Order: sequence, then structure tokens, then C-alpha cells
Amino acid sequence: MSDLPRKAVTRTAKLAALPLGFAGRATWGLGKRIGGKSAELVGRELQQRTAEQLFKVLGELKGGAMKFGQAMSVFESALPEEVAGPYRAALTKLQEAAPPMPTRTVQSVLAERLGEDWHDLFLEFEDKPAAAASIGQVHRAVWHDGREVAVKVQYPGAGEALLSDLNQLSRFARLLGPLIPGMDIKPLIAELRDRVSEELDYALEAQAQRAHAEEFADDPDVLVPAVVHQCEQVLVTEWIDGIPLSEVITDGTQEQRDRAGQLLARFLFSGPSRTGLLHADPHPGNFRLLPDDPEDAESSGSKGGWRLGVLDFGTVDRLPGGLPPTIGDSLRMTLDGDAEAVYDLLREEGFVKESIELDPDAVLDYLLPIIEPAQADEFTFTRGWMRSQAARIADPRSPAHQLGKQLNLPPAYLLIHRVTLSTIGVLCQLGATVRLRDELEEWLPGFVLAEDDTLAEEDSAAGA
Repeated sequence: MSDLPRKAVTRTAKLAALPLGFAGRATWGLGKRIGGKSAELVGRELQQRTAEQLFKVLGELKGGAMKFGQAMSVFESALPEEVAGPYRAALTKLQEAAPPMPTRTVQSVLAERLGEDWHDLFLEFEDKPAAAASIGQVHRAVWHDGREVAVKVQYPGAGEALLSDLNQLSRFARLLGPLIPGMDIKPLIAELRDRVSEELDYALEAQAQRAHAEEFADDPDVLVPAVVHQCEQVLVTEWIDGIPLSEVITDGTQEQRDRAGQLLARFLFSGPSRTGLLHADPHPGNFRLLPDDPEDAESSGSKGGWRLGVLDFGTVDRLPGGLPPTIGDSLRMTLDGDAEAVYDLLREEGFVKESIELDPDAVLDYLLPIIEPAQADEFTFTRGWMRSQAARIADPRSPAHQLGKQLNLPPAYLLIHRVTLSTIGVLCQLGATVRLRDELEEWLPGFVLAEDDTLAEEDSAAGA
């Protein structure tokens, strides 16, 4: 693998090969069927070949193409099972690895950013990357003070590559859309494009990671590695081991799955409340499951046997007041079956435009199946449940589909919505049983009425 392909014509040609490749294999499949192979067998071979090409092109290009692939990978739970198999393996590869850039390129970046004597900063430095992702790769090293560290080096030209890829992918959104039924690909690509400049800025990432590391420093359940050093294109943080969440998904015990799912939900909802930031890249490659140190567990009060390690704070949503109370209020009202109150709140916040009139009871019927995990004391997230929700909303004959088309997603909620959906996708990949309601009650503003609000509601009802 050579340097990150930066020439627009090269990258465009590779991306253009994706839809052409799909069409070419369809023609190949027709020939196979004429030759006597069953449609089902040919279909499976086509899906496998498509998945392999998808991974090959997105992985090689890194940049926005790979970022898009990673974002899609958490939604594979929504695919019909007969399609999911071939794509699952290809897409989940994107969660952990990509072809590395050459050693000479890494060393030239380090020399340019850390100085020609950059080697003196480290007692050890592994040239072979430990992980490679969409805009940079990580090398394991030992800092000069003896700490084990992760050295994140940004690919030269990553910014141009990201923007170029996402612009190209937006042209192919219609062709890529069928990979994830029920999901509109265009807004996902547009939102990824809006975040490019932030993700390329390692100073912003270091700032967000420091805020989390300080807040979760004594947390018994969540570990965020501390920032050791940061400069343009290079970020050095403490190293953490552990089982990648992608491995828990494929090979983990049920205990590991449930614990990872619970902690993932806890981190999602507690983070904004505790730091004013929402970690906005919840694909499995960014999480580790770490066994508790028995002594640390005893002193910290951890009872679960496992902690969640959280990586990569390049994409965050800044929420100084935590998650908007509207989310908790609307969830609580929906669970209470108060259709009119839910409808009024959604209209007030812009989820229903002024020009649109909807039946409040129909809106309630649309929302209730989606928030099923918040109704029970504990809920088992499965790919089957995710597929049923995707099918209900994707089917043009479904009332849910017709109503969903008339709802609006205000820009302020776009990233929160994607992160929540992505996290649910990961929980379904894990097949985790989670006490989601516990996390909502503790961390989601508005989900539990304050005592004063409860008394005011009771007084209002009595007066009526």
C-alpha cells in the first residue's frame, strides 16, 4: 500500500468503480443463472463479491470513504439476515483496521511535527501500526517517562481526501442506499462532511479527551486514556489494552456482551451530563472491554468485573447543558401515553413543521415501538428487533413510513439522533440485555419529573 491516494482523479475513479462494480456483478449473476445455478446461490455469491469490493475500496481510500463505511457498519443490524452475513464481515473489518501507510511517511510526519530528534521522546516506538483508521493510524510506543502510549499520526492530505470522498459518495447515495433499508444515506454523508474540519483538528480532539479523562478519572466503570502530548497531526495518549468491542460482538460471552452494552448505554447518556460533550463516533472500533484489576475494583466500587475503555474523541457534539430536556420530556410523555402533549412538544421543537398537520395518536403509535427498550426494566437488543423497526419504517405501504416522511429532524438534534441510532445498532450487534431505563432515569434530563413539576401537574389536574 502506497501513501494515502490524494489525487482527485485517482480517488474518484476508485469510488466510481463501486456502483459500476455492483452493475457488473449483476450481469455476471444473470449469466450464472442462465448457466444453471440457482438464483439464491448466485445471489449469495453476488453479495459476497460486492461486500469484498466495498471493503477493499473503502479500506484502501481511508478518508471520507472509510469514515462512511464505519458509520454504515453499525447499521448492519438493520439488514435482512440473508443479506447481512456477507456485508457484516466486510463492514466490521472497517471498525478495526485499514491498510497502513508506509514507515517512511510516518517518520517524515513525526520529524516535521515533533522535530528531527523525535526518537528521543520515546524509549520505544513500533513502526508497525497497531491500528489504522479513516484519517490516521496508531502506533504503540513507550514515552520518555516510561508510560506506554498510543501515538496517533494523521495521514498527509487526509483533509482533502475526506472532503473529496464525501462529495463523491453523495453522488452515489441513491445506489448505496439499498445496503441499509430504512435509512436515508444523503443526510448521513452531509453530516459527516460538516464534521470534517473538527475531526482533523487534533487540538480539539485533545481538549475533548482531556475533559472526559478528568471527569471519568475515578469512575469504576469507564476508562478514558489521558492525553500525554499533542501537536498538529500528532496526538499521544496513554495506551489501554482490552478486548475490542468488535471481538466481543463476534466471540464474546453473554456476560461480556451484557456488561459492554450496559456500559455503552451509560457512557452515551452520562457523558453529556458530566462533560457537556457527546462522544459522536460510537462504532465498535472505538471501545475496549477491560477486565477489572481486583484491587482497583474493590477500592473503586465496581461490581461488574469489566470496564469500558473509550477511544477517539475526534468527533463530539458540544452540549454545554447536557442532552436537551426535550428528549427526556417527549420520551416520558410517550411512555405515559399522552399523545396531545407529545405532539405539542414535537411541534414546538420543530419536529413537526407548522405547515404539517398530523394525528397525535398516529404520532404516538409511530413512536411507541421505537422506544420499547425504555419501557421495560431490562431489554434484550437483537438484530431481529432492529430489522423489524427498519422494515416498519422503510415499507412504503406502512402507515409508519407515511408518517415518518412528514416528520422533520431539526439540525440541533441531527448528531444526537445519529449517535443514538448508532449506539442502538451496536447494542443489537452485541445482543446485549440492558437496563436502559435505569440509565435514562439517572442521566436524561426531563425523563423523570422533578418533585416540584409533579406537584404542579397534580395541582393543574385538580384545577381542571
